[in-house]
Amino acid sequence: MLVLVLCAIAFVSPFLVWRWPSGVLLHNWRLPLLIWAALIVQTVALVAKIPSGLAATLHVATYVAAIAFLWFNRTFAGVLVVGAGAALNGVVIALNGGTLPASVAAVERAGLTRDGGFANSAVLDDPILLPLGDVFAWPSPMPLANTFSIGDVLIVVGVWIAVWLGGTARIGSAPTRDNGEGAEDS
Repeated sequence: MLVLVLCAIAFVSPFLVWRWPSGVLLHNWRLPLLIWAALIVQTVALVAKIPSGLAATLHVATYVAAIAFLWFNRTFAGVLVVGAGAALNGVVIALNGGTLPASVAAVERAGLTRDGGFANSAVLDDPILLPLGDVFAWPSPMPLANTFSIGDVLIVVGVWIAVWLGGTARIGSAPTRDNGEGAEDS
């Protein structure tokens, strides 16, 4: 949730200086259904009561779809940074059976408890590549307390780059629409 909130803040931040993120919003994204499908399937995998093995498989599959979307759109500012973060998370999740390993210290600092069922991030007995897992914490007295990884940091930084360098227009000016080939329509 913390990562989603920080990405949402990135999208509204240009409004503070009377700009809007037209480059991201009007870009002719290639294969956008991949990212929408990944988000929907990941949500189902995390909240639906389905067998843990199926949830883990779906969780890994969402990263494959998201990374494919990012690859097809790699020329847009910030997408490679988002892709690097997603790839780090995806590889570590795949190597750990569908769960991003979390450090005990980070989970304790965030004040998280496990309620059973599939967890996209959890303390594992024998984690592979734990330093790339959820080893950082936004502490529990703070709103949105949670753990996060270096991959999550890269995703958030990449979204901020995309919003601010991918093109913003002054509010009230005529926006341009990217035709997906590097040129803009007038």
